[in-house]
Amino acid sequence: MNYQSTLIASLYEIGVIQFGEFTLKSGKTSSIYINLRKIISYPTLLISVANIMMQKMEGYQFDIVCGVPYTALPIATCMSIDYKIPMIMRRKEKKDYGTKQLIEGVFNNGQSCLVVEDVVTSGMSIMETTADLEQAGIVVTDVIALIDREQGGKENLEKKYRFHAILTLSTILHTLLHSPLLSQHEKEKIDQTLNLMKP
Repeated sequence: MNYQSTLIASLYEIGVIQFGEFTLKSGKTSSIYINLRKIISYPTLLISVANIMMQKMEGYQFDIVCGVPYTALPIATCMSIDYKIPMIMRRKEKKDYGTKQLIEGVFNNGQSCLVVEDVVTSGMSIMETTADLEQAGIVVTDVIALIDREQGGKENLEKKYRFHAILTLSTILHTLLHSPLLSQHEKEKIDQTLNLMKP
């Protein structure tokens, strides 16, 4: 079993991949929902995800890491700690007290930052984060996500950045379709989704 299959099985077993009827942040509806917030309760899996993502970035240069708020923050934190790379945080809302800054942490003008995301649908959350980072004088060239839902985010992001993903939704679905872990009902949901994804 390759690392992707092992990772997909682990994510399914802790309930990250759910079947039903869901409305995504982008407004689109889906019969499959990916709730990566659950991995914070599984430290071994969280560390494994961070390591896989850092290994994917081998050979690329960056000075600091920043997780898109909020689900990607624990992943970025693990990457920072395990690989001794400084981390910064982007607030979702600007403070109206104290320093009032939007980007927290220590950074210098012109430093390069790897932006980390959990799931990419349209790429809008990443764009909001990179816009604020760039406004603060930080350079963003690379973005990495654990999962690409293949709903336009990759294409949107690649207009400006190098985009890297560990898993795509179609890879996850094809892997689960042939897995003994799923019920027949779940496999039918996957079949329906894969048919909708066909060009």
